[in-house]
Amino acid sequence: MSTTVLRKDSAPATTAGASPSGAPAQDRTRPRGARSRAGRVAGRALLYAVLAVLSAAILVPFAWMLVSSVKQDSQVFTVPIQWIPESFHWQNFVDIWTEIPLLTYLGNSLFLSVTITLLQVLTGSFAAYGFAKVRFPGRDALFLAYIATIAVPWQAYMVPQYIIMQRLGLVNTHLSLILLQAFGAFGVFLMRQYYQSIPEELSEAARLDGLSEYGIWARIMLPLSKPALASLALLTFVLTWNDYMGPFIYLTDNDLWTVQLGLRSFVGVYDARYAMIMTGSVLSVLPIAVVFLLGQRYFVQGIATSGMK
Repeated sequence: MSTTVLRKDSAPATTAGASPSGAPAQDRTRPRGARSRAGRVAGRALLYAVLAVLSAAILVPFAWMLVSSVKQDSQVFTVPIQWIPESFHWQNFVDIWTEIPLLTYLGNSLFLSVTITLLQVLTGSFAAYGFAKVRFPGRDALFLAYIATIAVPWQAYMVPQYIIMQRLGLVNTHLSLILLQAFGAFGVFLMRQYYQSIPEELSEAARLDGLSEYGIWARIMLPLSKPALASLALLTFVLTWNDYMGPFIYLTDNDLWTVQLGLRSFVGVYDARYAMIMTGSVLSVLPIAVVFLLGQRYFVQGIATSGMK
């Protein structure tokens, strides 16, 4: 019969997952994990702080515009800037409607912005479908040539465009601006990048079912590309609303002016009514803010997913 002799100086066997001192192995990793979590939290807090500072810097001009809209003309450009005026002249928001036909200007800007936006969304999405889903000889080369027109500055073909509109008798009409801005290479590029992220099997299956290319575009592509359409619509609306040079060149009748041209009425030969200009600027920004807030979710989603496959 065998016996087992245990030496008094022998250490007990170490079990799996435990240290020689008897403490669990995971206890040794807790300080390192805590430090890594603290580092991530500190990095995220620093990132948020930097973004908050940048956001505040971007909003400073807008805040100055708001404050200046309730000041007198002599108080707008004081040094240092008087962020809280001694007296608020809210009457500026009442007088501006009678001093200039602001309602007419806003109506013209709204008409041009909505019309051009709808046409650009229609033409851009339709052309982008042809470049993305329809195969024909020279498609890619034609697309590159069309997109290359974005690099050509508008000042290079501004005079030929005006001569064409003048010979057609469209100068001093809203139709000239609509025809010139109803097509855009950027919209085609944006929509094509989004269409390429849609699986090709959907359009192939629709063709096998007998659906025409127009039907595929209208019944399949458009419903699936709402984020990209919203992004294109928002960008086009903002650019058209803020456009100054186009209406300045083609519109001479005061009844056809947009709000950007109308605010120039407060600039005289020797002086300018800066407070009223700021008041009109605040009123002109409100439609843009409303449109952006309504389409912000689709705008971010469309920009983030364009070009991803």
